[in-house]
Amino acid sequence: MSSLSRELVFLILQFLDEEKFKETVHKLEQESGFFFNMKYFEDEVHNGNWDEVEKYLSGFTKVDDNRYSMKIFFEIRKQKYLEALDKHDRSKAVEILVKDLKVFATFNEELFKEITQLLTLENFRENEQLSKYGDTKSARAIMLVELKKLIEANPLFRDKLQFPNLKNSRLRTLINQSLNWQHQLCKNPRPNPDIKTLFVDHSCGQPNGARAPSPANNPLLGSLPKAGAFPPLGAHGPFQPTPAPVPTPLAGWMSNPTTVAHPAVSGGGAIGLGAPSIPAALKHPRTPPTNPSVDYPSGDSDHVAKRTRPMGISEEVNLPVNVLSATFPGHGHGHGHSQAFTAPDDLPKTVVRTLNQGSSPMSMDFHPVQQSLLLVGTNVGDIALWEVGSRERLVLRNFKVWDLSACSMPFQAALVKDPGVSVNRVIWSPDGALFGVAYSRHIVQIYSYNGGDDVRQHLEIDAHVGGVNDLAFSHPNKQLCVITCGDDKTIKVWDAATGTKQYTFEGHEAPVYSVCPHYKENIQFIFSTALDGKIKAWLYDNLGSRVDYDAPGRWCTTMAYSADGTRLFSCGTSKDGESSIVEWNESEGAVKRTYQGFRKRSLGVVQFDTTKNRFLAAGDDFSIKFWDMDNVQPLQAIDADGGLPASPRIRFNKDGTLLAVSANENGIKILANADGMRLLRTLENSLYDASRTSEAMAKPTINPISAAAAAATSAALAERASSVVAIPGMNGDARNLGDVKPRISEESNDKSKIWKLTEINEPSQCRSLKLPDNVRVPKISRLIYTNSGNAVLALASNAIHLLWKWQRNDRNSSGKATASMQPQLWQPSSGILMTNDIADSSPEDAVPCFALSKNDSYVMSASGGKISLFNMMTFKTMTTFMPPPPAATFLAFHPQDNNIIAIGMDDSSIQIYNVRVDEVKSKLKGHTKRITGLAFSHVLNVLVSSGADAQICVWNTDGWEKQKSRFLQLPPGRTPSAQADTRVQFHQDQIHFLVVHETQLAIYEATKLECLKQWFPRDSAAPISHATFSCDSQLIYASFLDATVCVFSASNLRLRCRINPSAYLSGSVSSNVQPLVIAAHPQEPNQFAIGLSDGGVHVFEPLESEGKWGVPPPVENGSASNVAAPSVGGPSSDQPQR
Repeated sequence: MSSLSRELVFLILQFLDEEKFKETVHKLEQESGFFFNMKYFEDEVHNGNWDEVEKYLSGFTKVDDNRYSMKIFFEIRKQKYLEALDKHDRSKAVEILVKDLKVFATFNEELFKEITQLLTLENFRENEQLSKYGDTKSARAIMLVELKKLIEANPLFRDKLQFPNLKNSRLRTLINQSLNWQHQLCKNPRPNPDIKTLFVDHSCGQPNGARAPSPANNPLLGSLPKAGAFPPLGAHGPFQPTPAPVPTPLAGWMSNPTTVAHPAVSGGGAIGLGAPSIPAALKHPRTPPTNPSVDYPSGDSDHVAKRTRPMGISEEVNLPVNVLSATFPGHGHGHGHSQAFTAPDDLPKTVVRTLNQGSSPMSMDFHPVQQSLLLVGTNVGDIALWEVGSRERLVLRNFKVWDLSACSMPFQAALVKDPGVSVNRVIWSPDGALFGVAYSRHIVQIYSYNGGDDVRQHLEIDAHVGGVNDLAFSHPNKQLCVITCGDDKTIKVWDAATGTKQYTFEGHEAPVYSVCPHYKENIQFIFSTALDGKIKAWLYDNLGSRVDYDAPGRWCTTMAYSADGTRLFSCGTSKDGESSIVEWNESEGAVKRTYQGFRKRSLGVVQFDTTKNRFLAAGDDFSIKFWDMDNVQPLQAIDADGGLPASPRIRFNKDGTLLAVSANENGIKILANADGMRLLRTLENSLYDASRTSEAMAKPTINPISAAAAAATSAALAERASSVVAIPGMNGDARNLGDVKPRISEESNDKSKIWKLTEINEPSQCRSLKLPDNVRVPKISRLIYTNSGNAVLALASNAIHLLWKWQRNDRNSSGKATASMQPQLWQPSSGILMTNDIADSSPEDAVPCFALSKNDSYVMSASGGKISLFNMMTFKTMTTFMPPPPAATFLAFHPQDNNIIAIGMDDSSIQIYNVRVDEVKSKLKGHTKRITGLAFSHVLNVLVSSGADAQICVWNTDGWEKQKSRFLQLPPGRTPSAQADTRVQFHQDQIHFLVVHETQLAIYEATKLECLKQWFPRDSAAPISHATFSCDSQLIYASFLDATVCVFSASNLRLRCRINPSAYLSGSVSSNVQPLVIAAHPQEPNQFAIGLSDGGVHVFEPLESEGKWGVPPPVENGSASNVAAPSVGGPSSDQPQR
């Protein structure tokens, strides 16, 4: 078919859609195979019209076209099969199995057998992989996300997912033009011809001498529809109306380096954009490369599938050998990779905490790493830091100008006239090391946060004349900046380290209300909104605004991207109280969809937030309202047990497990989902090693009247600038509010009580479990818990892997690993073992290593030979690669892309390898001996490496350049063995990391590569064999070659508990048995496992009556949770020596 004929089909599709010939439209889409209507496909899947779903697909692909197509059909038929089983319709299930699913048996017989066995179960959820299967509706929604990714990746659908950008009623326009042309050719054209047919050419009958009208101004089929005159046909409809002309599209202004007129500071004119051209992908953003699940091979997929090298590892789109588990996120532990698949039930809707702030919260933000830390700013200028888990207010600061003399005279005069100040915005920097506060008067204050209650003044900036309405952090040119906007109609950019002003953006004609920095394809930019409803966009230059749009409501508007940066939303309230949330089509500069469900007249300005790349939430009508991003109708509105203001402020934490909501009477309610409740329970038990006599903490009240009186004169103002006024609290105790700390009744801090190290000598003093050893192995070389927390994986020195799984039952309802119940040494029905390739030399001489994918589907492993990729369900070897020499000695998956692995080698190099394309992307050289440790930080975007040379190196993961390197500070008089391992592991904050060497434990800070703390064993003590952080990074578990295991407080490297070998090794065991490796449970901070030199594995937990490992030693200076305390050196004199 010619290209014009193809275009004609699109015009017909548009016409049929506009005329509401719904069935015909989709029939033509399918028969022509030109356009795959994803919205129609989604609706049919949601409705379970499986025959129509497959019929529609058949116009574009067949089952055996390629592996993507095969996976698409398999997922659909598997869902149909599971729904029949769920309805207990066995005959229907058997029919689907025989007619629809049997075709896949030729490709994977094991999988087909496993599916068939589901018929024998009373409830197919008894199958471990399907245990998290919810109801039909949520299962279809989860599957649909997977199907969309497969379709987008399938080469057969290339160029068929986007409908051409046509103006409305294009076919009518062409016919009008044709008829006008025919009318011009009439010998005797009439002024108002009556067109009665299109079947033959038009001709005017009676001569009257009139001139033909111009085709441009007199269309004969009636006036042409104006752009945007017809309503859109649906959120995903292919026939979107073209909006009224706009100056430039929201994304186009970044991608076209041609001259554009900008209302710049100098007065406007055509000024070059001055930005590099970026790919067209920016106009139609797809899931970014940080999401590994859509990183597919291109080209001939059949050819790709036939290659012997690896095909790529995807978190959700699994390779065919593991198709059964691909759909259900519950199979793996939800470390982000499954978040986009969560059902609406997973929204935080249960009130779990109510905090009393003392003044009305205006802005809130959760810490990006320690996700239960909540920063709050209030209407009287206070800022507070809450640990939500323990309900404790760690920090409270009243408003105070740090250096009044450095402030402008207008600001000083304004403060004297009216000392009342409110917080407009509080926000954390991306790494959580700083936070910013924007006030209603002139200034911004930046604090540094060093853990616990350690908050320090960093920068004070007299930023704007009038109020500072918003504040944000950004990283242009890889340098952290602070962006502010204010009543003076400007946006300003400041260096976050020095406070130096870098840019001033002028062009708004009203006070600037909000800023939203973002980047795409290395182009950094800022959106801003003003109180006249204008939206503008700026690059980091002085060339003025790139776009000029009107926001819905044309008053107070905020903008936000989805977490993955691909979707742009704005929320606004008009002066009349009309509120709205809209999604923008960046490529067209138009509103893509408008969400319904707001109160007709909002009482106040509505605030909103986004989470999990899927949900929106807004505070409106005394409630919190939730939307699915793909559905304009609200999912649900909740009142959080009542007591909310008309338009509550809201804020999700990073994972979307907690939601902070402002409440009446100066309150804050914390809402949680199941994961959030687990997080808070864990923190309650372990965040502070302090026993509390009462949860109630005296909360100060703020008296604005007395505060105003105290600062009513310039003399009082000067006093306010130098000290904080003491105000009576609720209980009548006068305290300095600038330094309010939580009351901790901590017995261990009582000087009158002598602290004593907890020694565990007997089996009855802890819970320990020796795992079954049906397969005898010489010694355990590597050990790890699966991310889901329900299994332990070990690699023995003879290259064999062992996997122990705990079963869900009455005694263990969670199915998680525990020392209270024996697991099963698991093997697939085939009986095969996961065994590494072995080089010519003995495996005992090799350096074993492995790494587990985030969803527990794959393990990458080596024992001196080739690297093997195993499927964790079937134990099958999916591929092997990289034969020695050199041999791999350490493996680590990239945190954002499961296709990228860092491989440490025995020749001292580090290879950055892309599994999907079977290519070494970079080779890093900086060590002199074999690599013994690798750890990524996704916050700092660095890779830290360690080697047998006792050297630590930091590499930038953007360009893989070496940033810093440092040798370990070895204790005097200690000579380590020639091949002593140095291990590294990042703290939960992703900024500090643990270094483990046979001579020491140490805590380093990654950006400066500075050693903050060290702990050395006594000269005569046994060397350290291994150590690891607990999952919450509050403890460090360390094993020693004399078979003892020690538990340290991570904050200060102080020993708190020692487990002696008599507590877990029977007298019959040889005294030469030692723990070689140690692993921490991923969710239970007090559980760990050790692997022994005799091939045994033991799991440890404290007694239930104790709940934790010992009591922390007394802390002399500051909080025990302060990782960054600048104390360096060995244990103090009162600390027991090993």
